Amino acid sequence: MPISYLYTAIILYIIIGSIVALMARREMNDGVVEYFLSGRNTGGVVAALSYSATTYSAFMMIGLAGFTYSGGVGALGFELIYLSGLSLVAFFGPRFWLIGKKNNYVSPYEMLGDRYQNQWIAFAASLSACIFLIPYLAVQLMGVGYLLNGLSDGEIPFIFGVAIAVMLAIAWALIAGMKSVTWTDSLQSLIMIVISVIILFYVIYQHLGGFKDFFDSLAALEGNVLTVPGPGFFKFKTFLGLSLPWFFFSISNPQVSQRLFIPRDLKAMKTMIKGFLVFGFIYTLVSVFWGFSARLLIPGLSNADLATPELLASQYVPTALALAAMIGITAAAISTIDSIMLTLSSLVVRDVFKNMEDNLDQEQNLRQLRTAKIAILIIALLGFFFAIQELDLIATLSVAASIGLLVVVPSIFGAFFWKKATAAASLSSIIIGSITALYLQFSSWSPLGHGAGVWTLLVSTAVFVVVSLFTQAPTKKAEEFIGYINQELDAKNIL
Repeated sequence: MPISYLYTAIILYIIIGSIVALMARREMNDGVVEYFLSGRNTGGVVAALSYSATTYSAFMMIGLAGFTYSGGVGALGFELIYLSGLSLVAFFGPRFWLIGKKNNYVSPYEMLGDRYQNQWIAFAASLSACIFLIPYLAVQLMGVGYLLNGLSDGEIPFIFGVAIAVMLAIAWALIAGMKSVTWTDSLQSLIMIVISVIILFYVIYQHLGGFKDFFDSLAALEGNVLTVPGPGFFKFKTFLGLSLPWFFFSISNPQVSQRLFIPRDLKAMKTMIKGFLVFGFIYTLVSVFWGFSARLLIPGLSNADLATPELLASQYVPTALALAAMIGITAAAISTIDSIMLTLSSLVVRDVFKNMEDNLDQEQNLRQLRTAKIAILIIALLGFFFAIQELDLIATLSVAASIGLLVVVPSIFGAFFWKKATAAASLSSIIIGSITALYLQFSSWSPLGHGAGVWTLLVSTAVFVVVSLFTQAPTKKAEEFIGYINQELDAKNIL
């Protein structure tokens, strides 16, 4: 593909995305809540598109397609586990929204600190999130780098693609905060879903004989790619270890759970959930079928993460469609990058420095926003340096990041459903769980054959329950917190 075409497509994408971000800025008001949560006034359709763009990133068309290429149909089950986890959003979403609006929470960890009456919980959870989300942010940068490098036959250096992605994400996050992110997310999610569907149908009908021949060809492949464990990767314990963090992704990952604060009302939240379900199911099938298409048309790749770039650069995809796909995947990556940077910066402002400086309070909006913007730059720089290490298997790295975020799951369940849950239990489970996740992943130790995800959740939960039984709960706050939510849910006839 002529390199001039790639540069032209990138420039057009930058111009259009920047115009959308600047338009969002015109609609922006002052204040921390406006910057981080778009004033809690996002409509259902925009919230659904933004939620989808934040969740489904370069991981899908690069990582999940690569997983399918190397591991077979088990990749579909792996991703459907995440989609089934959306039941948690349907259950927790209204609760997050109600209590968030009442108490003016900006971050999900700020909520935990207040619920347990101990701000060090928010501090510990935020530090843990920063440690584990930086690699996930880097995954998105790597996806863009691989894509541009592959499409240009190596003429565009990997590091150039990474740099373009990080600079765009910084710019769009700084321009207007969450409002800019949701507007650009909406544009980017539409680009990624429409283009990916068009290209998939083109490849299957133009080069693989339609869906019937497509599945017949897959059935004939060596390795039984349409069965589990197929080529051998998706054995039960491996599948469980990879999938468990994915099931809890919607409440454990702060860049996603923070989205539960932004809808303007519960009706908008319902629209967000329904829209994401439709989007997620379609995009999951597209990404898996795309990985299978690459397996049929370009067999024998040593690096499965290159399946999408190699297929787009091949004679099987016309230049115009390949360019459109490149923009779609880049959009998917950047929509996740800027969301992570914005959320992590909100954690820094609301949960980290707030605990270290008593005079940094809600009224000092200018100072908080200045701190947040500096944090965005530092987070982006860390993600950039992590990405240029070019670690293998994007999908595996994404799951590894999600493993560490499981440590807040017991505290979230306890906050909403167990009045005897204590601050000591929450804090100790987050700290011990984080240490467990780090140790198991760096040592590659798998006790009883189970991976870090299983043990991280088990250890965090056990510590949370045991310590709660032997320490004092903030009873008054628990009654107020849970009582208010139950009262509002009953009044609105919501489960």
